[in-house]
Amino acid sequence: MPASGSNKIRVLIVDDSASVRTTLSEIIAADPDLEVMATAADPYVAVERIRQEVPDVIFLDIELPRMDGITFLKKIMAQKPIPVVICSSLAQAGSDTLMQALEAGAVDVVAKPRVDTAQFLQESRMRICDAAKAAAHAKLRGLRKTAPALTVEAKLTADAIIPPFSDSRRESMIARMPVTDPLIAIGASTGGTEALREVLVALPPDCPPILIVQHMPEKFTGAFARRLNAACAVEVKEAEDGDIVVAGRVLIAPGNVHMQLVRNGSRYTTKIVEGPHISRHRPSVDILFRSTAQSAGRNAMGMLLTGMGDDGARGLLEMRQMGSHTVAQDEESSVVFGMPKEAIQRGAAARVLPLTKMAAEINAFSRNAPRPTGASE
Repeated sequence: MPASGSNKIRVLIVDDSASVRTTLSEIIAADPDLEVMATAADPYVAVERIRQEVPDVIFLDIELPRMDGITFLKKIMAQKPIPVVICSSLAQAGSDTLMQALEAGAVDVVAKPRVDTAQFLQESRMRICDAAKAAAHAKLRGLRKTAPALTVEAKLTADAIIPPFSDSRRESMIARMPVTDPLIAIGASTGGTEALREVLVALPPDCPPILIVQHMPEKFTGAFARRLNAACAVEVKEAEDGDIVVAGRVLIAPGNVHMQLVRNGSRYTTKIVEGPHISRHRPSVDILFRSTAQSAGRNAMGMLLTGMGDDGARGLLEMRQMGSHTVAQDEESSVVFGMPKEAIQRGAAARVLPLTKMAAEINAFSRNAPRPTGASE
């Protein structure tokens, strides 16, 4: 608890731009769960601020004077781990550099706030504040932080983009759902980039097709896919509209748009759609999961990994109701046990497993899934 007795999450902002520090400060201070502990123009000033008072979360730019952000991040993680959110201009820092930041221990990445239109400013506010709250609950080096409970804010559901099935239609679709080759749908948020890496590198090159929604900024998912593709036996790429879903391929939803699964007979493709934030995210796991439930049903497996909030919990339940095999990550191995916890509490997860067993679960599902014996509708 800070000396003031406040129960708010205390944020240190490290950025060499005075205007960015001011804008971030105004955004953070306007949220009832957050407060700006201090600001710093470079890592050396930041160290002095931390010596005076340790923040709950640090917002850190990449390009800084006297010491770059990646070097400072590594020093923080080695000496006194504090949850760090990278807040940077993607065009300037380069999305590959931001991937290095996540690998060095940052828990999330957000783009610097956009103030050119009211809509972009509002979306920046939501993403920045949500990232701060998720980071405050992140577990670093096996130690989970104790952070204040958060206020629940209004959010749109998947209904805004995909109409839900009625009970009668769900029963009809379950009965008529043709057998197709199996596929996997995965959702993740805070802590998910490294969790996904651990799962995907353990998969064989002929594993079932995988569709992934990882909450991350626009232009960042391409670099994420490229780095995973270099490390994995499977092909990993940023999804495009109309991509064919085939074995051995992993498709990652692009940032700032939604990804749906579409079935045409026995073949599946992706559909990239514009639309509002769903469950406060774009792309949204709920959109992927609902479309997978409706298009693939029992042919699919849904997996919900680490992350803050409840995106994906409703969708995973819909997948289970449509006959899909469903799995949620356990608390011990989650960086943030928010999304999996919500799914477990709703009865959406048929199994709860540690991250180390997720790849084996995918392989087992692939082995045991029925295969089509002839042409499907």
